[in-house]
Amino acid sequence: MAKEAQQQVSYTVEELVAVNPYNPDILADLENYVNEQVSSQKYSLDANLCLLRLYQFEPERMSTPIVARILIKALMAMPAQDFSLCLFLIPEQVQTEEQFKTLIVLSHYLETARFRLFWDEVAKNRSLLESVPGFQQAIEAYAVHVLSLTYQKVPRAVLAEAINKEGLALDQFLEYHVANSGWAIEKSQGRSQLIVLPPNEFNHPELKKNASDSVSFEHVTRIFPVLS
Repeated sequence: MAKEAQQQVSYTVEELVAVNPYNPDILADLENYVNEQVSSQKYSLDANLCLLRLYQFEPERMSTPIVARILIKALMAMPAQDFSLCLFLIPEQVQTEEQFKTLIVLSHYLETARFRLFWDEVAKNRSLLESVPGFQQAIEAYAVHVLSLTYQKVPRAVLAEAINKEGLALDQFLEYHVANSGWAIEKSQGRSQLIVLPPNEFNHPELKKNASDSVSFEHVTRIFPVLS
């Protein structure tokens, strides 16, 4: 019976948030939902923001482990700005705790694409971060996203540093993306490799259409009478 009730909460918590987000009676449900997001690798920014707002009204009920999990999940959602949205709702005195200072530093490293410093910091705080499944994979995906905005061909060493992989693990990562993501590998001078990334409007600017190119003559003729 208790198991059925727990399952019911997981399906109705977002509806509760939508109906009455400032109801303190749902605070415990929201905390349980954060733990469910961690264990099932789901994510709900709206539910987490709702919980942080409720903590503002009832600070004595704040659970710092729950807040830490919310921020870690927000980091995993980058390049979305979820981390900043969540941090804005956390009191400054709470942010000064060591675990939150660490997460803020990690966010800064990710935003500025300083991946080597990021992974070095992660190595020092594994007990905090490894409690959330999927963290490594989420950051790897973000790092690849950042590289794809910058490089047409990324050196193997640059990719290795960004995703914190080398040797066989890096080879397997490359094999997967060559087979599934349209990547290609070519040899550069010497024995190093270049990873050819799929073209997009950022690494191939010629693919980006000018706004004027996408406006038809018929659309322009419709605008002129409005302007006059």
